[in-house]
Amino acid sequence: MQRRSLTAVLAAASLLLAAGCSSGGGPVGGGAGSAGPGRRPGAASPSPSAVVPPAKGSVRVTGVLATGLKSPWGVAVLPGGDLLVGERDTGKIVRVAAHGGRITELGSVPGVAPGGEGGLLGLAVPATFGADHQVYAYFTTESDNRIARMIYDEKREPGNQLGAPNTIFKGIPKGRLHNGGRIAFGPDKMLYAGTGETGDKQLAQDKKSPAGKILRMTPDGQPVHGNPEADSVVYDYGHRNVEGLAWDGDQRLWASELGQDAWDELNLIEPGRNYGWPEVEGKGGSSPGGFVDPVVQWKPADASPSGIAYAKGSIWMAALRGERLWRIPLHGTKPVAAPQAFLQGEYGRLRTVVAADDGALWLVTSNTDGRGKPREGDDRILRLTVS
Repeated sequence: MQRRSLTAVLAAASLLLAAGCSSGGGPVGGGAGSAGPGRRPGAASPSPSAVVPPAKGSVRVTGVLATGLKSPWGVAVLPGGDLLVGERDTGKIVRVAAHGGRITELGSVPGVAPGGEGGLLGLAVPATFGADHQVYAYFTTESDNRIARMIYDEKREPGNQLGAPNTIFKGIPKGRLHNGGRIAFGPDKMLYAGTGETGDKQLAQDKKSPAGKILRMTPDGQPVHGNPEADSVVYDYGHRNVEGLAWDGDQRLWASELGQDAWDELNLIEPGRNYGWPEVEGKGGSSPGGFVDPVVQWKPADASPSGIAYAKGSIWMAALRGERLWRIPLHGTKPVAAPQAFLQGEYGRLRTVVAADDGALWLVTSNTDGRGKPREGDDRILRLTVS
């Protein structure tokens, strides 16, 4: 990771970044919970990551699934392909039909206290959804960030389909900024959560605090046997603000990281490791027992990453400030080529990207979040065909 005091190394890294951030050469059109390595219940098995993706990919917008969403944030894919979408500021969860885009309101999550970057954030459904109909949500309250689960009964009238929330984990520090919020079920069927340090930088290095971490817990919110520290849900530490989680075809966990002034990051997550914030930002040399370098880094103006997904041998990363979709083609744990940028400035801020069961992507805009410039129809969900 980059020590901010090492200006000479920083300058060299800037040159590398300039070479690496090339825009895409393909055609461009006008947390989800997972039962396996980045998979949702009912999804097909992923292609082995040993299959090397092409250096240059492509993105084509093939349709607009839904419009008129208000500050959409979390997305979970149901068996059959429909989407559950949470609205950060209203606290509502809606179901969007994968075919036709019909929107049905499930209801609002009680206790959501929106403000700044807080509100109703991540959503996830477990592999057992077909039997238990549980929907998990990460949200901000008046006192903290927490994770709760609710029973979804689609037989009830729209707007009244969510049961009372059962809090499984609470006490995650909240702030006006840096609340993290992405949740997803991993290949091990455990629940993972990315958190932020709320602007209190030192919390990221405090392993007793759940802030500035990736957490790993059972579906009931308990520490998992085999976590780095017994009786702790902390899986790694040293993060500023994690808003993206995804597993590749070999079940490796990746996370996006919103940096401060120097670098945004894509990290390969290793249990128990320290990702450096606030001591370091960006690349500066990993070492055993020391800080872990990001695999890729960007200037914040080009990224400010939120959600990520894995499809077609690449990590796909939605960028807020950068207003583009990044493609990072991987062979194992290394990029095979420079990242490609797609859709730059065409749809504004991009919050969440999710892999569909057929290999396409769902991409969610974020122009009504108070920092964008909403256009008629915002916010929307786009369907992308990618390679």
